[in-house]
Amino acid sequence: MRVQRQSARCGQRGITLFGLLFWAIVVGFVALIVMKVLPTMNEYFTIQKAVNKIAQEGGTTVPEIRAAFERTKDIEYSISSISAKDLKITKENDKVVISFAYDKEIELMSPVFLLIKYEGRSK
Repeated sequence: MRVQRQSARCGQRGITLFGLLFWAIVVGFVALIVMKVLPTMNEYFTIQKAVNKIAQEGGTTVPEIRAAFERTKDIEYSISSISAKDLKITKENDKVVISFAYDKEIELMSPVFLLIKYEGRSK
């Protein structure tokens, strides 16, 4: 009788094969999404940095600002989603404000896509 109680208390513990497969699929899917999204986030932050730099350097006319962005785009290989004509250039309180917005579509698997909408403006 004592042996039965002790063996019932020390039941097996651990993860089943199905549980392991489930978590492997979940972790793999999350890793796939992260690997596909990180380059687009890097591009967004590069565009944001370029726009801030151009706005602070003090280009005065729209063509000068667009030309400066194109020069930056030629140097920064990661900028491919927008061009200088996609920038919206305005003035607020005698300060140049450059804003941009674009959509990035990422194919996860053949019929499944992830749409990310990026937008930003200079400080």
